[in-house]
Amino acid sequence: MTAADPITTPPNEALFLLGPRGPFEVRPTPMPTPGSGELVVRVRAVAVNPVDAITGPLRRLVSPWVRFPTVLGSDVAGEVVAVGPDVTDLRVGDRVTAFAAGQEKARNRASEGGFQRYVTVLERVTTRLPADVAFDRAAVLPLALATAAAGLYEADQLGLPFPTVGASHADEVVLVWGASTSVGMNAVQLARASGYTVVATAGRANHDLVRALGAEAVVDYRDADVDRQVVAALGGRRLVGTVAIGKGSLGHALRIARSAPGTKRIASAYPDPVTSMRSRIERLRGMHVTAIWGGTPVVSPVGPAVFRDFLPAALADGRFRPAPEPTVVGDGLEALPTALQTLRNGVSATKIVVGMDA
Repeated sequence: MTAADPITTPPNEALFLLGPRGPFEVRPTPMPTPGSGELVVRVRAVAVNPVDAITGPLRRLVSPWVRFPTVLGSDVAGEVVAVGPDVTDLRVGDRVTAFAAGQEKARNRASEGGFQRYVTVLERVTTRLPADVAFDRAAVLPLALATAAAGLYEADQLGLPFPTVGASHADEVVLVWGASTSVGMNAVQLARASGYTVVATAGRANHDLVRALGAEAVVDYRDADVDRQVVAALGGRRLVGTVAIGKGSLGHALRIARSAPGTKRIASAYPDPVTSMRSRIERLRGMHVTAIWGGTPVVSPVGPAVFRDFLPAALADGRFRPAPEPTVVGDGLEALPTALQTLRNGVSATKIVVGMDA
């Protein structure tokens, strides 16, 4: 293991969630020691996600395996301070963003939760950052990127080819319903990087933003004839799959897929308990509906294909933008509960970020 000088390394602290309903408490916690394929990152910025903001019985429903007290947080950016055995591409001092997988069933360790000063992450879902990408901008990426990538690339989801820098263009279409969400913005860019045309939906105020990320056409999801407009935008081209994000998105996606030529595959990113039941019904009608779990790339080939093989070069040459833009609401672990409440109050086309330099 290569590590930072322990004399200059401040002690570790974490924001612990003591039970499913809370409360939160900042506590000292041991400095992580990286194992095989792992890194320790000094966190400089952390983003919050809806999964962090849930509480009570719903938290038990979403992640029943989690042991309390636990450390939440999936989206981190900072500097590598230690590397474990078998780490091949990253070094101490590298600026990175990473998916902190502490809440994933396969990991389930407080030392891998992002809401702390020093976090253990896996090299396979860590990306080296260019010098011109600030930590607060990079922190918006990991969970949204992983969720979009899972929907697009996992074999049991849409199963599309991995993204590449300079992909050749195919006259086939991916529909991203909910493209101004964090997941949607990443799905638009990844689908383009896999060579597909993107048709998207978003509120009218965000149409220019979604087009700037690579969508050919954007339709307002609130329009009464939105399904007809989307089918018209497809223009008879083959629909290779749909990423459906947000409440009510699955019904629209099903109607559109039935009307368009293509694979009839829909990856749903809305945590709707009805999705699994509908997927069984729709299979009988020739449709393929699956629910996306954003942490799947932590253990599948999709993780390194996107985080390691594609994203560093794509960020460096500007082909991929960290999106959405961050809204920084404070600094330090003590600011995170307020950040979570800000998220619960509702945001649009932004991601709530907390700095970690305090």
